[in-house]
Amino acid sequence: MATRCTLVGMPGSGKSTVGRHLARRLGCDFVDMDQQLEQRLGCSIRSYFEARGEAAFRAHEAALLAELAAQPGPIVLSTGGGVVLRADNRALLRTHCAPVFYLRANADEIFHRLRHDRKRPLLQVDNPQERLRLLFRERDPLYREVAHYVMETRRASVQALVSRVQMQLEMAAPDGAGGPVPG
Repeated sequence: MATRCTLVGMPGSGKSTVGRHLARRLGCDFVDMDQQLEQRLGCSIRSYFEARGEAAFRAHEAALLAELAAQPGPIVLSTGGGVVLRADNRALLRTHCAPVFYLRANADEIFHRLRHDRKRPLLQVDNPQERLRLLFRERDPLYREVAHYVMETRRASVQALVSRVQMQLEMAAPDGAGGPVPG
């Protein structure tokens, strides 16, 4: 089954890891927007944030999303955590990057996963756990707005999440769309 899907969620929710495994299982390309942006910008996202600011970064992110949304063919797309902040991005995600899977992890779970992370620019603050709680309150409704499916990540292994996404893709496939997804 040739398919495309998009993974959204907070930083550290597992989008890149789940996306990489899912693409391998589906036999299609995997695109990590943050990696693509770092290649295009020629530096880390953190360095770019420090030098040019978040607004400049978000403009590059929106341009890349529009480019990827316009590309035909099967793909598993992992977005950056803040891609949902722009209304235009949310519209693109919902219509041209569907189906969208929200890998939902609460702020405390994410803090536990990322407590030693030094590369994510929005977490380089005095109280990263509180920052994550604020980001979660701001972004959770936006992720839900674009999501066709919400996948709770708490206590779920990567393989379990991959299987759940694959199952939803198979159930959503129109009859005669090429049979089951390779496992």
